[in-house]
Amino acid sequence: MSGGVHVSTDELVKLETQARDLSFVQKARSQRQLAGRMRSSMRGRGLTFEELRDYLPGDDIRSIDWRVTARTTRPFIRVYSEEKERPAIIIVDQRINMFFGSRLSMKSVTAAQAAMLCAWRILGSGDRVGGFVIGDSDTDEVKPHRSRSAVVAFAERIARMNAALNASASIPQNSNQLDTVLESVSNVAHHDHLVLVISDFDGHTPRTRDLLVRLSSRNDVICLLVYDPFLLELPTFGEVVASGGGSQAQLAFATEHVRSSIETISRDRGRELLAWQNALGIPMLPISAAKETAPQLRRLLEQSAWQQRRR
Repeated sequence: MSGGVHVSTDELVKLETQARDLSFVQKARSQRQLAGRMRSSMRGRGLTFEELRDYLPGDDIRSIDWRVTARTTRPFIRVYSEEKERPAIIIVDQRINMFFGSRLSMKSVTAAQAAMLCAWRILGSGDRVGGFVIGDSDTDEVKPHRSRSAVVAFAERIARMNAALNASASIPQNSNQLDTVLESVSNVAHHDHLVLVISDFDGHTPRTRDLLVRLSSRNDVICLLVYDPFLLELPTFGEVVASGGGSQAQLAFATEHVRSSIETISRDRGRELLAWQNALGIPMLPISAAKETAPQLRRLLEQSAWQQRRR
C-alpha cells in the first residue's frame, strides 16, 4: 500500500488469507450473516438438523425418528432447517469525500479493504458475490458470481476507482451517487440478498434512509460506517489548510470556537447515522481509518452477532 493513500489490486487480492477467520452472524431471518449457504426461517427436510420435537397431527410421518419414539414411547419427529443460498451485493464508496486520512490510511483505502475482506469471506462460503464501486461521476458494477475471477474483477474495479482519487480533484455539487446506487440495488435485490454498504455516508439524504429501509424489508443489510478520528480529536494548536480541489479553507485549531464547531458537527453527524441502527434495525458498524481493517471488522461483526443473539 502506498502509505495508506492508495491500494492496488494485488494488495486487495492478498486479503483473501485474512478473510478466512472472519465470523459473521445473521439477523432475525436467519442465524448467520455472511456464513454462506444461509439458513432460512423456513423448515423442511433439508440437510441441517434443527431439533427433535413431539409429533403433531399433520406432520409428515417420514420425519418420525423411530429410535427416539421407541425409547420414549412417544412419537418424535426430526426437524431440519433448509440451506438457502443468498447472493451478496457489496457497495463500496470511493468518492472524493473518502479521500481523507490523518494517521494510518485514507478512508477510501479502509473501505476498499473492508469490501474485499467481505467479498473473499462470502465467496469462501460458497455464495455468489458482486458489487458496485461508487465514484464521483460514475459507478462500476460486477454482477454476483460464485467464482474467484469475479472477486478479482471486483478488486480491479475498486483499485481503479481508488487510484483516480487525488487532492486536486474537484468536489461535485449535489452529488447523490450513493442514492443512485442504492436505487439500482433495490431494483435487483428483490428478496433474500445480503447487502453491505461501506461508506462514510457523506451527503446522505432522507432518500438514503428510505432506500435502506426498502432494502432491509426484504433483505439483510449491514452498513459499515467508515470514519477518521481526527475530526473527533482535534489538536489544540496549529493550523490546517483543507483543500477541496479548487477551494481551500484555513482552520485555526488554537481557536476554541473553531474546534468546538467542527467537533459538534462531526459528533452530531455520527450520532445521527448510528441512530439508524436502532430506528431501522440495520447494523451500522463504525470502522476507523486509523486502525488496521481486518481486526476491527472481526471485532465489530462478533459484537453485532452477540447483540443479535441477545435480541
